[in-house]
Amino acid sequence: MPAGTGCGGGSWKLLSTRCQHGRGTLSTHPPVDRSEVIKSNLNPVFAKIFTVDYYFEEVQKLRFEVYDSHGHAGVGTHDDDFLGGMECTVGQIVAQKRVTKPLFLKYGKFAGKSTITVISEEISGNNGYVELAFRAKKLDDKDLFSKSDPFLEIYRIDDDRSEQLVYRTEVVKNNLSPIWEPFKVSLNSLCSCEEKRKLRCVVWDYDSRGKHDFIGEFFTTFEEMQKAMGENKVQWDCMNPKYKIKKRNYKNSGVVVLLDLKVSTCVPSCAESCRAEPCRPNEYLKALVAVGEICQDYDSDKKFSALGFGARIPPKYEVSHDFAINFNPDNDECEGIQGVVESYQSCLPKIQLYGPTNVAPIISKVARVAADEERTKEASQYFILLILTDGVVTDMADTREAIVRASYLPMSIIIVGVGNADFTDMQILDGDDGVLRSPRGEPVLRDIVQFVPFREFKNASPTALAKCVLAEVPKQVVEYYSYKAFPPRCPQPDTPDSNLSSPQ
Repeated sequence: MPAGTGCGGGSWKLLSTRCQHGRGTLSTHPPVDRSEVIKSNLNPVFAKIFTVDYYFEEVQKLRFEVYDSHGHAGVGTHDDDFLGGMECTVGQIVAQKRVTKPLFLKYGKFAGKSTITVISEEISGNNGYVELAFRAKKLDDKDLFSKSDPFLEIYRIDDDRSEQLVYRTEVVKNNLSPIWEPFKVSLNSLCSCEEKRKLRCVVWDYDSRGKHDFIGEFFTTFEEMQKAMGENKVQWDCMNPKYKIKKRNYKNSGVVVLLDLKVSTCVPSCAESCRAEPCRPNEYLKALVAVGEICQDYDSDKKFSALGFGARIPPKYEVSHDFAINFNPDNDECEGIQGVVESYQSCLPKIQLYGPTNVAPIISKVARVAADEERTKEASQYFILLILTDGVVTDMADTREAIVRASYLPMSIIIVGVGNADFTDMQILDGDDGVLRSPRGEPVLRDIVQFVPFREFKNASPTALAKCVLAEVPKQVVEYYSYKAFPPRCPQPDTPDSNLSSPQ
């Protein structure tokens, strides 16, 4: 949802394109989209939302261009004046949430002090849409020789108290009781999928010179709006705070009525369905079962801790990089590998996958459990952490530090890269081409990481993947206990006096 500020008069249009750099030239793909035209405004806020697919593993370049529009012809024609452009990547916008950059003219010259601000937010695949129909009654008349020309703006109030324009209606000319056209917005844009999030609604009297007159405002929530479903109507007093203070008998500056509200779920495209259901979960599950079924033979109680990372989780849908996929924080263990599979399949529809891909928290959590085992000074339990990820690790420095710390503990780490991302950087963690070091230069005590891209075994048998990733584990186990000089803990015969368990 872009918002631009800058210099120049006339009517503004914003154009966004995907771009690529050649040798000293700039070649652009067809425009992604165009904003609406905002007339006579040097600080326009565009209501148009540009929806762009985001791929973490790719460098996606964008170019934004601003024009002074002189007609209804297409953007970039000889009739329109180019006011400036800006280039960035989708990744920069996603990482920073709000990017403000100067506008440049041709040949790299600054467009005065003009800047453009681009704001990003994730649109989750299952957030749904809402259709709203508003009207107003008996609005204040702001015009001397005619009636007001009202339009309505809806703003979402974010956690930092900033306001994001969600929607701007059309202008209804010369009418104090306008009926605006119904419109549809995503629940993510409207309220971040939070029913109690506050919304600010403002009614203006349109002015062709851009100096719109404030009529009034009211505050509401999507929770309150939902009372308008069916035959019910919801209305609010449209208030002008200045009039409320100055006028003793002031009641309102009109009434705004929500005539109807319809909620619809988002129907995924064929491509989204294939990506979300048949492909990736199958690869996750194939890797999980292939490795897990071998490991479980060496686990005495056949219970496995199963943790997720990189998702918004219920009930508040806050981002977590360490959560139990059975949603039981007090006991994250699942019964057997089949129990892990069932928990995963049950968990997936309830969460919203969300970057970045941070794995250090998971490694550190398992390392704390392994540290408790180390303090027993017995060769009883050795931990194997299997990490399945479809993205390149984004907290690489923290991950290297966590691996170095874990190399002193009774644990090994297997990382399986799922999907088609470029996993080149992940090979660093494996240590096969050299000694892995922390950001401070400290080397690992032992090589405990094995990384494998699943695509290399996509057409192979499950045993081939398991053999590859587990081949080094026995050596790693022996290396650890030899370094610690802990003797093996042998199984004891079952007697009434024996409470010892077999090695895990």
